[in-house]
Amino acid sequence: MSGSGSRSRVTARAARPDDLPAVLALVRQHRAEAHAEGVLTGQTPGAAAAAGFRRLLVDPAHRVVLAVLPGPNAPDGGGVGGELVVGLAVLGVDPLSVVLGVPQVTVDNLVVHREHRRCGAGAALLAAAVAHAAEVGAAHVVAAVGGHEAERQRFFARMGFAPLTTRRIVPRETLGRTLTAWQRGGVTVPVPRRPLVRRRPPARLVPALDVAEG
Repeated sequence: MSGSGSRSRVTARAARPDDLPAVLALVRQHRAEAHAEGVLTGQTPGAAAAAGFRRLLVDPAHRVVLAVLPGPNAPDGGGVGGELVVGLAVLGVDPLSVVLGVPQVTVDNLVVHREHRRCGAGAALLAAAVAHAAEVGAAHVVAAVGGHEAERQRFFARMGFAPLTTRRIVPRETLGRTLTAWQRGGVTVPVPRRPLVRRRPPARLVPALDVAEG
């Protein structure tokens, strides 16, 4: 990942509809590095991808930010308007944190192009997250990182992030089959076991002794 944003001219800006090809390229890289199944193909994005990206851009619950190398730092034809897109992050606000009155900004899919790491792109994206947190009144920023993504783990640790929780994932079909098998076994809802209560043995009756009167 990157270091301090002061080391280069990398800046962060909101994504636009015409950024779709660059965004999908970064998403493909991110999923490949995370060893995620179903990595997007390298084909030209179709109508479905474009429509989904447009919906994300106008979704009030999320903000897509890009790290870009502007002007002379970008190679010819390397990006929109002479820019080169080198990083991506999707910002949001955790719904439950809002309900609890302690809103938290989430950082998902933070990825920096493998050829432009350690140039300030990651720091620029996190600076955008800080600005978004200040805007929505959030006191904390939470980032999603895979347990096997060592480089990304080190980057967030250097930026002051502490371990919080473990997230698990399962394919919908797999979970459906598991639940079906569970229900066929006669158990529809897991019932917690009650601790065994040891009963005291009944008190032994001692026969009364006849006392002869003298």
